[in-house]
Amino acid sequence: MKKLKLLVCLTLIGNFAIAQHQEISDKPETYKDKQAQIGDSTSLLSAFKSGKVNGHFRYFFMSTQNQGGLTDYYANAAGGGLRFETGKFHGFKFSVSGFYTFNIGSSDLGKKDSITGQPNRYEIGLFDVTDPYNKKNIARLEEFNLKYIYKKSNIVFGKQLINTPFINLQDGRMAPTSVEGIWLDFNEIKKIRIEGGWLYAISPRGTEKWFRADKSIGIYPVGLNIDGSKSQYFNNLTSKGIFLLGATYTLNKNIKLQGWDMFTENIFNTAMLQADFVGSINNKHKIFAALQFIRQDAVKDGGNADAHKTYFEKRGAAMSYGAKLGWKSKRMEASLNYNRITADGRYLMPREWGRDPMFTFLPRERNEGLGDVHAVMGRINYDLSEIRLKTSFTAGYYQLPDVKNYRLNKYGLPSYIHLNADVRYSFIGFWQGLDTQLLVTAKLNAGETYKDKKFEFNKVNMVLFNFVLNYHF
Repeated sequence: MKKLKLLVCLTLIGNFAIAQHQEISDKPETYKDKQAQIGDSTSLLSAFKSGKVNGHFRYFFMSTQNQGGLTDYYANAAGGGLRFETGKFHGFKFSVSGFYTFNIGSSDLGKKDSITGQPNRYEIGLFDVTDPYNKKNIARLEEFNLKYIYKKSNIVFGKQLINTPFINLQDGRMAPTSVEGIWLDFNEIKKIRIEGGWLYAISPRGTEKWFRADKSIGIYPVGLNIDGSKSQYFNNLTSKGIFLLGATYTLNKNIKLQGWDMFTENIFNTAMLQADFVGSINNKHKIFAALQFIRQDAVKDGGNADAHKTYFEKRGAAMSYGAKLGWKSKRMEASLNYNRITADGRYLMPREWGRDPMFTFLPRERNEGLGDVHAVMGRINYDLSEIRLKTSFTAGYYQLPDVKNYRLNKYGLPSYIHLNADVRYSFIGFWQGLDTQLLVTAKLNAGETYKDKKFEFNKVNMVLFNFVLNYHF
């Protein structure tokens, strides 16, 4: 049934695209025919015929190399998707898109490590984390929505893709996280942008199904409760959904302020304030800086009256502070970033919803689920635009609480050093639309593991290779 639904959607997209092709006819053109060709805003048919089709093919190779006799993994994924969006009809637009993924050659992703008994962490995210042995039936309807456009603003209802500090695409795998609900992007007040809405369903990255917002929490590994017992909140939380509101105020060309609040009914609330500054040293050089504050509080029982089945500790709270300072020129950008999560409690955010908004975030690891953290990260980006090559090199030190401090360390992650090298190249000419990415990540242990390999496996003393080919048309 799922295959049939996606096939129908993609067939419709294909039919809409074919409909745009004008066949030669012996009949003379009438005025009505000419109007149809240029697009008649009063005709629903012309809105579909003037629609746009675009597509995306992706190949992804990923391999994790662990040390100390622990299991290594690799995966080859290939897939593609199509998206269709109609032209405007009285201010309305309809969009539909879907993506299909194939496992074209991988190690046994359902096999647990023989020493630690722990499962694969990274490669399974290319496919379906709920079924490691699903290699072909990985299809998802990502967008199916109706948008109304008014001047510079719009409102969207249905399945869609959004990017916010807490719920975002996190598209470092085959297909991004999608959400379902109603979303407003308001831009009618000078210098102010307001975004927000109600989200009631989510299809997390690395899954093929749609879940109610509360049922989506816990699809990824759940970690431990504050007493060290395994968390049991998956399928045991109740919420009417996620209410998000964000406002961005561009004070002038140098200063931008933004504030966000995410209220997950019956579970927790997260608020963020951030200020960004950009200033010119001269015509060729600029400096930039930013400050960030995040506050979290439990709502009621944090999701469940049973402490072992709740997501956010009752009356729990968490706070995070961040800062960054940097310099950039036409080719180069360098920055120093710092983040502090206080010892008040764990910073918690469902990993199914998005990646961390902290300035010290680096791909392939998160500081979600932690408290009492000091993180320092340096980044250097170098852009060789004349040969369409972009490079980024980052190094970070993350001082975390002890792995056995369950109250502040949800996943048993030791302190670590994180190194990333990211190289991207875009083709032109015959291969225009094709781009490549090579990301190599190394995480080195910098904390006490008590000689227990479960605190190392897929966490530290490991190297992760990622090679991606993207073709957009």
